[in-house]
Amino acid sequence: MPATTAIVTTEHASRYLQQLCKHWSHRFTVEFDPAQGTIDFGKGQSVALSASPAALTVTVSDTNGDGAFDELERVVEDHIKRFAFRETLHFDWKRA
Repeated sequence: MPATTAIVTTEHASRYLQQLCKHWSHRFTVEFDPAQGTIDFGKGQSVALSASPAALTVTVSDTNGDGAFDELERVVEDHIKRFAFRETLHFDWKRA
């Protein structure tokens, strides 16, 4: 499955994971707990999140392979950065 992943250094990974999942739970199918979460955007697009004490791992998947990674990365990154307005987060996306 085509995917892209970013590991974001932060001590607030669980908080951001839960905020993002709650934020999108009214529009999409979402499952989460404090350590991991998934958001199914439909049409083969999803995001998986994993929180550790030192980092948030974000993996965007697109089974359609239609090249929508740039847009998906931007949308997910922008939302997380809004939640993290008290700190500067760096996303270095790596394609699998």
